[in-house]
Amino acid sequence: MTGGRWLLRAASLGAALLVWQGLTSLDVNLWLRFEQFPTVGEVAGAFAERAGTGPFWQDLASSLRRIVTGFALAAVLGVAVGTAIARSRIAADVLGPLLEVLRPVPAIALVPVAILLFPSNEQGIVFITCTAAFFPVLVSTRHAVGALTPVWEEAVLTMGGGRARILFSVVLPGALPGIFGGLSVGIGVAWICVISAEMISGEYGVGYRTWQDYTVIDYPGVLVGMVTIGALGWLTSTAVERAGRRLTRWLPARETSGSAASAAATRTRTGRAPGRSPRAPLPATATATATARGGANGPHRGAGTLPEQTREVTS
Repeated sequence: MTGGRWLLRAASLGAALLVWQGLTSLDVNLWLRFEQFPTVGEVAGAFAERAGTGPFWQDLASSLRRIVTGFALAAVLGVAVGTAIARSRIAADVLGPLLEVLRPVPAIALVPVAILLFPSNEQGIVFITCTAAFFPVLVSTRHAVGALTPVWEEAVLTMGGGRARILFSVVLPGALPGIFGGLSVGIGVAWICVISAEMISGEYGVGYRTWQDYTVIDYPGVLVGMVTIGALGWLTSTAVERAGRRLTRWLPARETSGSAASAAATRTRTGRAPGRSPRAPLPATATATATARGGANGPHRGAGTLPEQTREVTS
């Protein structure tokens, strides 16, 4: 990424902070009420104060541990089950109806089920996080595997490859772009559900601390929790996307809008792709020879003989 793009992104965040500071410092009260909303300075002061305490980092570690554990389980199970459903009719008939019934149920609605099933709140929160991320990964994997062309598999079978070779050399690599699309969605949904589960039944975590701040009407503390959640979600999402780009380096590089437009204009003017040199003209002797050869074999037989036309050109 170029320095200009980084500068533009930083400017957008800075502009948002300036608008926030202006609305809260002026106590704007139109349709939205900002007179009780904490200012940027108050939130920054509360964040700096909490960053120097042990409970803040304990809550951070607890939420990250739950996210990593639940998301890793969801990734493995989602890819495995999605691949099985896409490639096996038996798996599609046995697992498909059950999963389609469970998929519309919000993961946060499973909190009572988790409390009944698991002996500790920690395990219940990991279960909710895993369930939230599982279905996006499952659906994206199923569609990505189902969209693969069978020509690749036939090529591997022709060269003597078995099912395992097809799975690990064709199916999973070919479906990786779609799989990572589901993983990117899943990590965001997992953060939503882990914070909600911590608010309801957690003992530690960013969500639990944010809810505690709300109950004691500590609004700067609530905003600190929200900013922390946003930063953690952005970092984990970026990590997933970077891993996806690294594992799919075989994909063609994406052109920027400027280079794409320039390439299209060049192709329109010259009739060939940019960077490709034009063909050199054939020598006169070769041209005459090819013409005479084509005339001898074409519909106008006898229009001329090869030696005569070659003599005319060379002379």
